[in-house]
Amino acid sequence: MSEEGITTLNGTMMNGNIELTNGRAHKEGANGFIHIKNPHISNMDEDVLYHFALGTKSHDLKKMFGDVKFVCIGGSPRRMERFAHFLVKELGYNVPSGLALENITNATDRYAMYKVGPVLSVSHGMGVPSVSIMLHEIIKMMFHAGCTDVEFFRIGTSGGLGLKPGTVVVTSEAVDGQGKASQDNLVLGKVVSRPSVLDKDLAERLLQCSMNDDFEVIMGKTMCTDDFYEGQGRLDGAFCDYNEDEKMAYLQDCHNRGVRNIEMESVCFGSMCHHAGIKCAVVCVTLLDRLQGDQVSTPHDVLDSWSQRPMTIVARHIKNRMKTL
Repeated sequence: MSEEGITTLNGTMMNGNIELTNGRAHKEGANGFIHIKNPHISNMDEDVLYHFALGTKSHDLKKMFGDVKFVCIGGSPRRMERFAHFLVKELGYNVPSGLALENITNATDRYAMYKVGPVLSVSHGMGVPSVSIMLHEIIKMMFHAGCTDVEFFRIGTSGGLGLKPGTVVVTSEAVDGQGKASQDNLVLGKVVSRPSVLDKDLAERLLQCSMNDDFEVIMGKTMCTDDFYEGQGRLDGAFCDYNEDEKMAYLQDCHNRGVRNIEMESVCFGSMCHHAGIKCAVVCVTLLDRLQGDQVSTPHDVLDSWSQRPMTIVARHIKNRMKTL
């Protein structure tokens, strides 16, 4: 492989494995570069990003995405479309006359993606399997586009622990249901564990973006589960083999260990971004206090207004960062 050219894949030996980067040979973990730890990519005639309906031959990924500096992901396609429109106003982005924001991945119904200047707003579905598929492809997309110094954000909703509903939690550490800050994957029948690491400086900057708002923004641990019902200790699923006392003891123990909210993607998000050398952060609003109940009964219009809160915090950070780009 040639060492010249921006889009050329470069191979570097790292602990016996080939690591491909979108820059020249560098030390593992060096700031700015997207890490693709897969030697097979360089031998492929075309890399098809199937769930985005994009590819390295069918699309000019560098032209389309080479300027991206921020990737914001959230579960709902509708919410991420709304975030894109919110960014248009917040960033003062001029949409050309007669045009409108377009879902870049409208050829597929798996995910939605919108681009506002250097910002991507992308839906990821619900749970680790869905966000994992999306992250594999968007990390490769950023790599093929030659992007550097990209920050990733997950913005979404969650269940709170001991917090007033509507509180925004900036995640200090993402842990699983056993309190481990790592993701376990079955690869070829063997368990592969990778640390889930969020960027502490990025989290602090986001916390500082709270400015006389009518809602509270705090920092705390986020617990990521593989299930919405039993995995989160709910009593209202189709199955439940524990009693209310056992549920409350578990949730209280989580709270005592610093967990302030519960969702279903953060550990995977932190693990994959860290493995790719990407700075990342998680910002979620709480829709209820799980120490008080299991079901969300707040009116939908109120929930919609609450879901805007993480968007506001992240948009402020992006505006601040764009001043230095």
